[in-house]
Amino acid sequence: MAATTIQTPAPIRGVRITPMGKPTFQLPPQRPQTPTSYFKSPFDPSRHLAYNAMPSRHTMSEIGYENTGVSQIAVSEPFELFTPEAVRTMRNEVLSDEVWDNCRFASSIAACQLRGMAPKYAKFVYDAWMNPETLRIISGVAGVELVPVMEYEIGHINISVNDDPDGKTQAAPVVGWHKDSYPFVCVLMLSDATEMKGGETALRTGSGDIMKVRGPQMGSAVVLQGKYIDHIALPSTNARERITMVTSFRPKDPMITDDSHLVTVRPISDLNEMYNQWTDYRVEIAQERCHNLIKKLRENKRVGRDFDVIGVKDKLSDLIKLLTKTRDEIVDPAEYKIEDIEEEREQEKESQRTKKRARLS
Repeated sequence: MAATTIQTPAPIRGVRITPMGKPTFQLPPQRPQTPTSYFKSPFDPSRHLAYNAMPSRHTMSEIGYENTGVSQIAVSEPFELFTPEAVRTMRNEVLSDEVWDNCRFASSIAACQLRGMAPKYAKFVYDAWMNPETLRIISGVAGVELVPVMEYEIGHINISVNDDPDGKTQAAPVVGWHKDSYPFVCVLMLSDATEMKGGETALRTGSGDIMKVRGPQMGSAVVLQGKYIDHIALPSTNARERITMVTSFRPKDPMITDDSHLVTVRPISDLNEMYNQWTDYRVEIAQERCHNLIKKLRENKRVGRDFDVIGVKDKLSDLIKLLTKTRDEIVDPAEYKIEDIEEEREQEKESQRTKKRARLS
């Protein structure tokens, strides 16, 4: 086996004490090791997908969130999604020098995250999540047809490395208590979790109780409607590392409410790239809604129906709300003061208050 050169980590982009008020974190001295074998074949669903059966799922009403969200499904149990070969290829892409040096961030809820690498640095990852068969599987589990929110949110990586060489001590949670910025996420395990203890996903139910969902094994995934459910990845032991890949999704149907925001992702993103993609997809939704409204207006006029004053005003109000939210989420970095991130500060405080809950029996 060839010797591994340990490089000094490059500075983390996106972490600033001023004006964002974000704390610094002590990161591992080196990245988790990548596999020695590197499969460079393009993504092939017949070769790289391992899905075989619909997993058990919990509904929103079951956990106390009835009539909330964009689907009746709250969370799935782990299910096989990608083959070992696919996972090895993904690991090699996302843990490459290019990604590590150009796409590494930290936030108040996670010490080491890799974002925005697909498709520029991770073409296999991009193709895997954009493949129609992958989208069919994720949509089926979620109970609503989904598409990735935008390219920037494909293959987000959360990394936790245990300082104990044997992995016996309990590592900190990969990500603190939080709600996601987008309706659905699919969380894929990229680490060997065979001997891992803990590492479940804990959800806070509508009644305030804690519900745990079993952690996935390597290549397996969990689908979660994380925009509406407070959740955390619990600490784990018996594992040197815990690396998860998170891809965020929104409903494909432009007529379904999209209440996404950028609160939790703004501090850990290349804002130039993310703002471009955010505006693009949101305006495209508005365009589709305008097209549907015009089509309905013309059809009603053609057949002699009366003008629907209330209905049309409601649709116009929805359009205004969509575009206003789109505009308000585009915050000039120069104006991004602490007072602009009250929700982020509250989430950080809540994460600290509930850290002890992460060590559930």
